[in-house]
Amino acid sequence: MGFRAFSAVIVGIFALSGSTCGKSTTDDPSKEKAGPDPAVVVLEGVDTNQLTTREKKEWGQYVSEFLSPCPNVPVPIAQCVKEKRDCTRCLPAAKHVLRGVKDGMSREQIEKSYKNRFDPAMVKNVPIDGSPTKGPEGAPITLVEFADFQCPHCAEFAPALDKLVETRKGEIRFAYKLYNLGKFPQSELAARAAFAAGKQGKFWEMHHTIFANQQRLTQQDLDGMAGQLGLDVSRLHADMQSQEASDRLAKDKKLGEDLKIEGTPSIFINGRQFDGHQDLNDWITTELEMVRGSGGGTTTTTAASGSASAKPGSVSSASSAGKAADAPKDAGKGEAGR
Repeated sequence: MGFRAFSAVIVGIFALSGSTCGKSTTDDPSKEKAGPDPAVVVLEGVDTNQLTTREKKEWGQYVSEFLSPCPNVPVPIAQCVKEKRDCTRCLPAAKHVLRGVKDGMSREQIEKSYKNRFDPAMVKNVPIDGSPTKGPEGAPITLVEFADFQCPHCAEFAPALDKLVETRKGEIRFAYKLYNLGKFPQSELAARAAFAAGKQGKFWEMHHTIFANQQRLTQQDLDGMAGQLGLDVSRLHADMQSQEASDRLAKDKKLGEDLKIEGTPSIFINGRQFDGHQDLNDWITTELEMVRGSGGGTTTTTAASGSASAKPGSVSSASSAGKAADAPKDAGKGEAGR
């Protein structure tokens, strides 16, 4: 499977609402409204060739109205890009809005998506101290997954996420949170087994094995997995039943509840919750563009305290400042924790 193909799988896993918002009109120019050609905004670095005339007009209107994502650049996105203002987020913001238009999203949906992606208030403190991680500590991207070992969507997502992390080696530090939804009978047992395997240096091996055998997670099954991985099964039992294991699970559960996670898998990238309607690879590419840029609004990586967060920027709409609703809620609804 190619990288773009598996990236599409990621979007499919997260877009679980049962329907998507398609384009409302055909691309046939003869069926578009008659009238004078609309003014088209052209920005260096943004390819609008695949948009219809109507879509170009909509995109131009949005980037001419939505304010830039940087607090020190209180001008519309289009002006920010044209004048090459000191805001590394303006060009990614223009591209983000373009993707929304291309995907047939309404203005309200695009405003929500834009807010979720660029509003500093949407960045959360997501501590990763004590959690299993892989990837370099100095990676520009910290990706945190909250997952339930018995959640079928988490199992579907795991191989694609593994491939993403491997493909972008050096760019991503991946942390895993043991988040039990409380609706599957053996989730906690599996989480304790993975934690205990981690005490013997084989968390990720157990993580992969559990997801590959998700329908068989009794203690006997988990013991068999541990044996195959060369673990000390007696020590595994002791660590599974330890207070440390209980504290770890409780801590991850409390963090997820504080972050208002509604289901699994839920992904946070540099402290911002991933919007499952978008392409995860595109999201990370945009984040890297902002992290590696210079000037105002630059995103940070892992904080010194061991958390995934980002420096505040600013975002609003010139026509409806403060009106945008909460971030889209489809991300992380593979299995709702209701």
